[in-house]
Amino acid sequence: MKRLLVPRKKSFMRFALVGVLNTGFGYVLFTVLNLSGLPPQIALVISFSGGVLWNFMTHARLVFDTRGLGRLPYYILSYLLVYAFNALSLGGLLSIGLQPIAAQGLIVLPAAILAFILISRVLTDRFPWQQKA
Repeated sequence: MKRLLVPRKKSFMRFALVGVLNTGFGYVLFTVLNLSGLPPQIALVISFSGGVLWNFMTHARLVFDTRGLGRLPYYILSYLLVYAFNALSLGGLLSIGLQPIAAQGLIVLPAAILAFILISRVLTDRFPWQQKA
């Protein structure tokens, strides 16, 4: 029973490594877009949109060993939930006076944890703390 509450270590470690690459790409893209003059929320939309298909492929193949595009719509939905969390958090941090790049930097880790939970569920039909049936 106790083992059901322990996240699958290999999947989480792979997710973290691939997530570093994916998050780094998204954060760099956000930073470049913001520094080029785009408002933070527009930069966020573009950086999230640009990374979804790439992230699906890396997560599906490198982390969860899932093939095909059948789960892509659910993956996109999970990303929209992560986006909503990110956008609301960014808006809140901007409203208390944080600079956009620093604010987004604070959101990266909580957004990554939420993404792991949702993406794990979408690509494996179970939450990270659940074992295979």
